[in-house]
Amino acid sequence: MKPIIALTGFEQRLPKQQFEQELSLRRIAEVHSLNGDVTTEQMTVLLKRYGVKAEQISRRYYEDITIAEKGEGILARAEFFSQRGLEIVSSFYSDTALAPDHLIHVTCTGYVSPSAVQHLVTDRSWRGTGVTHAYHMGCYAALPAIRIAEGLVASRNRHVDIIHTEMCLHMDRTQHSPEQLVVQSLFADGHIKYSAVPAEAAQSGYRVLAVDEWIIPDTAGAMSWITADGGMKMTLSRHVPAHVAIHIREFVLGLCRQAEIDLSNVLKRGLFAVHPGGPKIIDAIKEKLELTESQVAASRRVLFERGNMSSATLPHIWQIISDSKPASGQHVISLAFGPGLTVFGAVFESI
Repeated sequence: MKPIIALTGFEQRLPKQQFEQELSLRRIAEVHSLNGDVTTEQMTVLLKRYGVKAEQISRRYYEDITIAEKGEGILARAEFFSQRGLEIVSSFYSDTALAPDHLIHVTCTGYVSPSAVQHLVTDRSWRGTGVTHAYHMGCYAALPAIRIAEGLVASRNRHVDIIHTEMCLHMDRTQHSPEQLVVQSLFADGHIKYSAVPAEAAQSGYRVLAVDEWIIPDTAGAMSWITADGGMKMTLSRHVPAHVAIHIREFVLGLCRQAEIDLSNVLKRGLFAVHPGGPKIIDAIKEKLELTESQVAASRRVLFERGNMSSATLPHIWQIISDSKPASGQHVISLAFGPGLTVFGAVFESI
């Protein structure tokens, strides 16, 4: 099937605060002790056992870690998300920038209306620019955003920008369970913009050959993301890597059939952008598909340097792979996971 769109023009914005993982874990322990039911020493022991180690994530970036540390309610967190979100999306466009035909705003970590991109369109008087929100889908959300962009470009929107603003403002210092300590030591903030244009118009980036999703039966309780009094609460089962591993080879086979490429060739020579929901996810995919370490190197690098940035993580991996100047025609297989339990994937071809 002839590709409809290409992805190009990747551009990041770093959040304001950076913490080495060792310092981050110490701060988590101290903040939990403020609740009064545990000590810093007790939390340090728990984090050493259950938290994501510095050997796996070296540092994480945040916009404002103190909001979660103070135990602010959902209103304060949403107000911060709104104000900072507008600053971020505005920074991607100079005062003389041409208006895109359409903007897709992707986030899983905050919801306000009007959104940051709606404010941007109003502030710039971009009367011909449409807005679509792709919200609350979890870490795989970049891929349905691409599917939306395909439809928009096919309907004569020649330039569609996709912007991710992820701010994990939702640490709850009252929750000391192993599951929550994994979540609190894994996620971080990240922002990125890229464009979807007609496939024949792009000079660099990726042509999109296939996009697909599966919802794995009987796994609805494995991952969730729900609004709570103090922010948003995530559940994340330790069984997620095992659930994914059972189905991943068959899923990738289906993707390759859609893209009309050979599975065995992809498994030997393809590059894999695996959303690092955690270190064990990358390990499970690598083992099940019999990949080499070099095939998943970009995924490990993003996890190590930035942590899990929710929906913004895959685009960061795409940018790293693109910046490495792969050969034209190199296949890149993207895989991400989220509530459902959903497996989402895509096949790209490097330009």
